[in-house]
Amino acid sequence: MNPVPQNLFGIHTQALDLWQRRADVLANNLANADTPGYLARDIDFRKALAAAGGGSGGALPLEAPSAGQIGSGPGTGPAALAYRVPTQPSMDGNTVDAQVEQADFAANSVHYQASLSFITAQIRMLRTAISGGQS
Repeated sequence: MNPVPQNLFGIHTQALDLWQRRADVLANNLANADTPGYLARDIDFRKALAAAGGGSGGALPLEAPSAGQIGSGPGTGPAALAYRVPTQPSMDGNTVDAQVEQADFAANSVHYQASLSFITAQIRMLRTAISGGQS
């Protein structure tokens, strides 16, 4: 008899949480595109996911300092927000490039859907295995 895998969905459950958090950050950047002095933020997805996969027991540290907040300090864990390097900062100090943010938001949505599709396929496969192929 084969042992049941500990995490059937692999890294996708953690990735899904991180893609969601990144969507929130990118949406916040877009919402503040006209705010003077606003500095665009982003999450280094590869670094955060690597930290989640190694040594942390598979749990992403996505806790907020208090309810409804995203950590704003540089040391809020591997998924900490970093300031985006502006390609062309505006005169008012705002570093949001709306086109870059929109492109990143669209790409992030595709990644989120891919992880969600994988999880859905795994669940469908399990249901088929349990029911013996009968609906």
